[in-house]
Amino acid sequence: MRVSFLIKGFLLSLALVMTPLAVQAGEPVWIDVRTQAEYQQNHIEGDPLIPHKNIVAQVTERFPEKDTEIRLYCRSGNRAGIAKSALEEAGYTNVKNMGGIDDAREARGL
Repeated sequence: MRVSFLIKGFLLSLALVMTPLAVQAGEPVWIDVRTQAEYQQNHIEGDPLIPHKNIVAQVTERFPEKDTEIRLYCRSGNRAGIAKSALEEAGYTNVKNMGGIDDAREARGL
């Protein structure tokens, strides 16, 4: 069990390091805005978790370019909409609410 937890932590850390590289390559940033508990139950591998209540502070730190292509999703689309509005108020210009996690998977062919 502990090894599995350590591996998941390592993979999450690796995803956080690799995300800026994907942005440089012109790929959109996909962000899960659900809670930690929801993320642990079901998530899309490689997508960072930034709960909607922390979205502006963490996105501005990790993705300072205001035209970064950002795709948000949650369980149903509601929290993604709240996060989208907050990012737009912070000056981000290329943010989309992709709905729920299943919608995000479908949009990406996963």
